[in-house]
Amino acid sequence: MATAMSRRPHYAPFREADSLPRPRQAAGPGQHAGGAADPAGGGQGGRRAGGAGDRAADRRCLRPALRRAAHLSRAAHFTGAATPVLARFSNFAAIPGLPDGHPAASPRGLAVKFLLPDGGETDIVAHSFNGFPAATPEAFLCFLRSLPDAARLEALAAAEPAVRRFLDTPKPPPASYASENYFGVTAFVFVDAAGRRRHGRYRILPQAGAAWLTPEAAAAREPGYLAAELRSRLAAGPVALRLMLQLAAPGDQTADGSHPWPEDRPLAELGALSLHRLAGAPDAARPDLRFVPTSLVAGIEPSDDPMLLARTLAYDVSAERRARP
Repeated sequence: MATAMSRRPHYAPFREADSLPRPRQAAGPGQHAGGAADPAGGGQGGRRAGGAGDRAADRRCLRPALRRAAHLSRAAHFTGAATPVLARFSNFAAIPGLPDGHPAASPRGLAVKFLLPDGGETDIVAHSFNGFPAATPEAFLCFLRSLPDAARLEALAAAEPAVRRFLDTPKPPPASYASENYFGVTAFVFVDAAGRRRHGRYRILPQAGAAWLTPEAAAAREPGYLAAELRSRLAAGPVALRLMLQLAAPGDQTADGSHPWPEDRPLAELGALSLHRLAGAPDAARPDLRFVPTSLVAGIEPSDDPMLLARTLAYDVSAERRARP
């Protein structure tokens, strides 16, 4: 697996006039999942953002690192036995048939739904860019409206540092969905059994380390190479990921997901994710299935980030549209 050589692979706006090769194999149920307009691709419905995706499910999926996780949060999935999960990998762009190697397909998304013993659920929505292109719902709407027009997008980037950073940060194509680093966009408040509270941001890291391709190598692969690779990988054995929490220091910004925290902030390991198989057809069984960052449980509370509520509302609208006959 080659690592990316390009230092500055700019985001390339995709236009309807661009040619699209047909996928070599039609997608089966569960291989394609849409999302609300969000690079992290949490929701679903009509492939709005968070494009092609594969879901992998297992009944023994999160094994918490008990001593480390329990002292940060009393959440049930961090303090008990292994918890089953449903995970969805996705691409950024919302264009059906967009090749996985196209620059507009990055960043990649990973959403995880924890299926709790009491029947409840809680979600993590992450993507492969450490940050976000906007701090507020209004700024994010401007960003989305600018995506199809390169000149308009460049003008916005000149005025908005968060957009400039998003466009200029290298986002090389991954060798696998399972070889990418994923970052939680927003901060949450983690509360332990004694009531102590700490802000943190999720990270999900590949157990074997990250691996990327050069743009040329990715372009030479089949259009749906990431989905195909994931199927092959799961056939050979489980996908192993580490669920981490980056802890904030006093003074760190908790209301603005566009600002990453310094890399010297401590990382705590919350548990080990083990994905064993592709899910069957969850859309058919659960037409309302979506991943939302405000689906929380006792021991995890929302921060003051205004994007949390905005993204949840967008996912609700997306699910309602998909449920219509």
